[in-house]
Amino acid sequence: MRLNRSFLSLIFIFDGMKKEFFLIGFVLLLFVNHIHAQEQTWIRINQLGYTPAGLKIAVWVTKEKISLQKFELVDAASGKVVFTRAAGKAFGAYGPFTQTFRLDFSEFFRKGTYYLQTGNIKSPVFRIDYDVYKGAADFCLRYMRQQRSGFNPYLKDSCHTHDGYTLYGPMPDSSHIDVTGGWHDASDYLQYSTTSANATYHLLAAYRDFPQVFGDEKKANGLDGKNGIADVLDEAKWGLDWLLKMNPRPDWMFNQLGDDRDHMSMRIPKEDPYYGKGFERPVYFVSGKPQQRGKFMNATTGAASTAGKFVSAFALGSQLYQKRNPSLAALLKQKAIDAWNFGKASPGVSQTASVRSPYIYAEEDWKDDWALAATQMYRLTKNKQYTDSVYHMLSESRNRTWIGTDTANHYQWYPFIQLGVYEMAKIYQPSNFMSTETMLLYDNQIYNVWQKARHNAFYRGVPFIWCSNNLTAAFAIQCYWFRNNDRDDSYKELEQANFDWLFGCNPWGTSMVYGLPTNGDTPVDPHSAFTHLKNYPIDGGLVDGPLYTSIYQNLIGIQLMHEDSYAAYQSDMAVYHDDYGDYSTNEPTMDGTASLIYLLAAKDAEARQHTTVQKKYTQPFKRPEKKLLYDHGAVIRGDVTKKEIAIVFTGDEFGDGLSTIAKAFANDGMSASFFFTGRFYRNPEFKNSIQQLNDRFHYMGPHSDQHLLYCDWKKRDSLLVSRGQFQFDLNQNIKAIKDEGWDSNSQGIQYFIPPYEWWNDTVVRWCNEKGVSLFNFTPGVGTNADYTFPEMGNSYKTSDAMMASIKKFNETDPHGLNGVILLIHAGTDPRRKDKLYNRLEELLNYIKKEGYKLKTIQDLLQ
Repeated sequence: MRLNRSFLSLIFIFDGMKKEFFLIGFVLLLFVNHIHAQEQTWIRINQLGYTPAGLKIAVWVTKEKISLQKFELVDAASGKVVFTRAAGKAFGAYGPFTQTFRLDFSEFFRKGTYYLQTGNIKSPVFRIDYDVYKGAADFCLRYMRQQRSGFNPYLKDSCHTHDGYTLYGPMPDSSHIDVTGGWHDASDYLQYSTTSANATYHLLAAYRDFPQVFGDEKKANGLDGKNGIADVLDEAKWGLDWLLKMNPRPDWMFNQLGDDRDHMSMRIPKEDPYYGKGFERPVYFVSGKPQQRGKFMNATTGAASTAGKFVSAFALGSQLYQKRNPSLAALLKQKAIDAWNFGKASPGVSQTASVRSPYIYAEEDWKDDWALAATQMYRLTKNKQYTDSVYHMLSESRNRTWIGTDTANHYQWYPFIQLGVYEMAKIYQPSNFMSTETMLLYDNQIYNVWQKARHNAFYRGVPFIWCSNNLTAAFAIQCYWFRNNDRDDSYKELEQANFDWLFGCNPWGTSMVYGLPTNGDTPVDPHSAFTHLKNYPIDGGLVDGPLYTSIYQNLIGIQLMHEDSYAAYQSDMAVYHDDYGDYSTNEPTMDGTASLIYLLAAKDAEARQHTTVQKKYTQPFKRPEKKLLYDHGAVIRGDVTKKEIAIVFTGDEFGDGLSTIAKAFANDGMSASFFFTGRFYRNPEFKNSIQQLNDRFHYMGPHSDQHLLYCDWKKRDSLLVSRGQFQFDLNQNIKAIKDEGWDSNSQGIQYFIPPYEWWNDTVVRWCNEKGVSLFNFTPGVGTNADYTFPEMGNSYKTSDAMMASIKKFNETDPHGLNGVILLIHAGTDPRRKDKLYNRLEELLNYIKKEGYKLKTIQDLLQ
């Protein structure tokens, strides 16, 4: 109903001889406003539902210039309001909407069927229960079976049975080779080793990690009937069988079956006569060199990217079949070794080939694939030589990813998740230094997405490039792995937001998975021959997903076939169409669906464990029983009831006072604490002096590796680094200490003073997670100003002034210098001629005269 509000008002003004008419007009006006608001305001939910103990968040969106104060959760059966909360923060405009809010009802735990409402606006009905994800992973396996080439159990018929003839191999071109089987890549019938091996790996990993969530309703050929094997393992075996055909000999490996000549018609899979050799399709050899068909040349540089994916699938398959099928396990192990040797001889990326168009899978990194392969070879053989360089490769690949970018070439950074990071971290115990160090590679990436996501109500930080839903599923898995392996739930809400996005908590309010949930708003007209030609459902298929409008508008050959049912939700930012004519946003993909199967299995398994949302993995910092003083969570003074003092020396760039400091303490016999940056410890000019200090049993500790500024000077709660960046930097600092054997303290490195002596509560929490206590100097003593020099004007403090400040503090503070932490720099800018460290013997004599005992920071605070 779309009535003109101004027109109605005028009717009643001109006809309104009596006041009653004005009242009637006012009521009608409110009614029209109500109808209009209903058409302009929506509540987006995860249509699959929510678990009682999990995060439960919806997003309220409007195109009106209105705001929101509160929301209600309503029992769908009784109509009673069971939960009410304030709306919280207004996130402002996003896409087509002028205002957005996140509606958090995680505190509500009762199972049932509900809807959310704000005024007269209602969400779709959803369930809260522990079984809301049950069977979802198996449901998506339907699409994988429907994508089978060779015998297709959905059609109960066979296709592409003549494949294929070879190109670019050591054998004569056009030699026949049997490579029937595998999966069609998407709605076309091309088949790629890269996507198939990645899909196979995800299915195998899903069974390895969550075997309890999968059922057995199908035989190995995909037809109805139990065979004693989980259906997901049957499907993975289908992928393995094809990969074995694509790697028939140790020195033969093929990258691709068919090419873009496939796209000449939309058809139900049968036999294809498009390639000039009857019904055979071309099979492209992994040559390690650029390949050209027609006028287009790819940018292949080697074989390792494809070979690494073969290795990973074969090796993981061998691990899982060792008891179930020992002969197959042995074969897969040998094939993994052969594929490893094949790829090792040809480092680089192997891209796909194209004939009619320039569109290819333009993968640009191979080290991520090789790192994953190495972890699986280690698990298979227990030979440590495979993992020697994994961390180095992963570090080199950490920025070669879609994460943190706004655009990328098609499949430029593939797979969409660096699988080797998780697998490498698992090789170590979770508390192991290298496990934490490895997972920080994920942390840095997640933080980069969070910096974009935190500004909008959907927590959307994944770019709207082609296959954005595949990226979303992969990113949610990465967050899940980080949370569970590193025991850190900092990004749990971001993880859940990406999962919710796939099932309706997005601007379009639709699930991105065909037929899931059964009664939900899901794709009905995807870019698929199965649905378009025969009305066959493609249950479980994950469609490509929203695309930047700027990209969509420049694509060739897109023409919507019917009126856009999501027109109200399109914007200059991104578009999504449930329309057969849009191949860019609404085409399902096999590898994206395989990734989603892993994610759904993880969510299902977690729900079955009845985990509680209140659970916190990080342990709270247990303060010592001593009467210590704190500021923003950090110790700034020891026990004020005891006449004990600690002198702490820090250093980063300058170390000109080291020899003077060492001499002063050598003469006196007292101990101090030294906290240097990693680059200070690594500086060869300082090495001998540091060794002397260490030999005298002074405490040696970290001061960050690169002297980072953690938080804004004016807005202290505004972080300038991520948790990953912080921990990586601190780990490098600690490594510099350990590499030289300067961690002489038998209890390990326990204390840390922040760079610039500036931190906030979050940094303290990060330190506590690592078992390190953050401390700082005691304010008011004044020695920390010894870094200043005359050119700094009023900020400059002389050594006389600082010595006087120490004495004044001792005389005026109720506790004197009890528990005080004095900070002095081990070196200063050359422009400062008046060095405080030259007055050190004078200071030590004063401390003794006043009856104070000098302690290391460890002894002072423990």
